Amino acid sequence: MVCLVTGSSRGLGKSIALAFGKRGDRVIVHYKDKKAEAENTASCLEDAIVLKADNGDYIEVRKLADDAVKIFGSIDVLVNNAGIVKEALLLKTSEADFDEAVSANLKGSFNFMRAVAKHMIQQKKGHIINIGSIAGMKGRAGLSAYSASKAGLIGLTLSSAKELSRYNIMVNMVLPGYMLTDMGTASHEKAKESALKDSLIKEYSNPEKVAEFVCYLAGTSGITGQIFNLDSRII
Repeated sequence: MVCLVTGSSRGLGKSIALAFGKRGDRVIVHYKDKKAEAENTASCLEDAIVLKADNGDYIEVRKLADDAVKIFGSIDVLVNNAGIVKEALLLKTSEADFDEAVSANLKGSFNFMRAVAKHMIQQKKGHIINIGSIAGMKGRAGLSAYSASKAGLIGLTLSSAKELSRYNIMVNMVLPGYMLTDMGTASHEKAKESALKDSLIKEYSNPEKVAEFVCYLAGTSGITGQIFNLDSRII
């Protein structure tokens, strides 16, 4: 299969890209501005290409998708992983920060889904897996912009699943728990402590295990419109 993983230069995205590569898939490593890290990810894979696009810019995203299909012939799996965290209380969140979070976490996924789905429709098959967050379901103080963007991604996932099922395109969402990736370690210490305290098994989520589940889901059939909670905290 040909798998496109957005934001795969590091963190969870890199783990997902490596997991696909480990099972013999061809991988499209996407990055926005961290070219060296993206090339490092690709160097660990047997068959991979590195493509750049600002996920908030549909023209760039569409070109990336079209170029990938020209090179590999198809895109069978899209994993929308790219995203950012804007950590601030509601009254201290600027409009610019809110817009940036929504653009990266929601609009970016929307753009990639539009650009890739047209190719999947022609193929009459495909998997789209959006990486969400428990914050999108229950919210979290200090993460109003991030939570709102991830809540919107839930609606986008479920609506798209209903629209694309007729083309044999499966659309699902995975909710990882708190991970000690670059994004996770950048969070406030209290957030880390809270995540561990609320975990039923008193562990942080493991990016490699999340990646394994994403790969499993990409290989299934007949599963769509589902939200898979991999967080050990109760919603």
